[in-house]
Amino acid sequence: MSTWFPKWRPYQGQIDHRPVATDEYLPPAQSAVLGIQHAFAMFGSTVLAPLLMGFNPNLAILMSGICTILFFCMTGGRVPSYLGSSFAFIGVVAAATGHITGSGANPNIGVALGGIVACGVIYAIIGFMVMLTGTRWIEKLMPPVVTGAVVMIIGLNLAPVTVKAVAGHPFDMWMALITVLCMGIIAVFTRGLLQRLLLLIGLLIAYLIYAIATNGLGLGQPIDFSQISAAPWFGLPSLTAPTFQTNAMLIIAPVALILVAENLGHIKAVGAMTGEDLTPYLGKAFVADGIATTLSGSVGAPGMTTYGENIGVMAVTRVYSTIVFVIAGIFAIFLGLSPKFGAVISTIPSAVLTGASIVVFGLITIAGAKIWLENKVDFSNNKNLIVAAVTIILGAGNFELMFGNFNLGGIGTATFAAILLNWLFGLKDKS
Repeated sequence: MSTWFPKWRPYQGQIDHRPVATDEYLPPAQSAVLGIQHAFAMFGSTVLAPLLMGFNPNLAILMSGICTILFFCMTGGRVPSYLGSSFAFIGVVAAATGHITGSGANPNIGVALGGIVACGVIYAIIGFMVMLTGTRWIEKLMPPVVTGAVVMIIGLNLAPVTVKAVAGHPFDMWMALITVLCMGIIAVFTRGLLQRLLLLIGLLIAYLIYAIATNGLGLGQPIDFSQISAAPWFGLPSLTAPTFQTNAMLIIAPVALILVAENLGHIKAVGAMTGEDLTPYLGKAFVADGIATTLSGSVGAPGMTTYGENIGVMAVTRVYSTIVFVIAGIFAIFLGLSPKFGAVISTIPSAVLTGASIVVFGLITIAGAKIWLENKVDFSNNKNLIVAAVTIILGAGNFELMFGNFNLGGIGTATFAAILLNWLFGLKDKS
């Protein structure tokens, strides 16, 4: 009889010779540094999403850590994933609250939270259905051609937003490319643990170059270090209770379907990388993510989702140990409880974060292509060709479909298009 948690075993051999499996662990120092890298990988997006929705970013960081550890426990430590703020909620939160994206604190945050809680409950119910009935129906609904395309568009959809952050600012654009170059050099020309820490080390090197260029040589916008000394060492972020309004819940709750597709795609991508069949844990993952979203929304933070950014980190490092994600979660909790530490991280220039995002979102996109390759998706079949082609363009072009006040968003529209087209064109095979 299998236990809830696996029996973790120490990693044997040289770290650059073979991948680290989900049920293996590295020495404490290496695990700690790898965990911190995962926390850095999620930081930009987990902070950006609440800022765009008018939520408290420190609370979002705190809850991402708590929810990641909750996910680890509920999935029996068998699915390597980090939970962070979901971008899928941005459009519907704006529609439900009337909040202008990126315009500061959201005065109607309680209404948005009620919808997020409802979304989490529906998401968890879908997870329980998968646990009871198996994964066959959801895999039939979302075969590799669909999940690969959905994973790809998560990276491609965020690309214009990422690049727009530095557009029109030549110095920042150059710094973003220098950040990409720093990470690329470490990825290609180093070995061992240093190579596996390319995102963290590359980001630190780029940060140092930026500081020398701006604060030292007077180029670009200098880094303001005064906010670090002004921030206290410890402090609990302010909490907000949800308000349940039917209209807002109807607008926000359907995001659960997008999260299902996103999570399915992520787990398929991780399974392809690890060579392990993670499908049996799909229901538990949905339930865990749904409960995490409900918990997060209950205290004032955004909805949670498994993070593609961290899948990108795993793709490069080939370290799949779930223990590393517990360390990342603990690190995020301390970060969320320390305004001073949060102030230090917030000094990372947007140009450097943009460069890191270019690398990470690119890796997410390639992870989608890897699903196609691993599952030998046949693109000489016109059904697969059209499903993939339409999905990618709808997602990359951010084709937002409106149903009354409900904005499905680019990722949502592309996801549902992929599912519907795959089902519709699949009728030909049955005729």
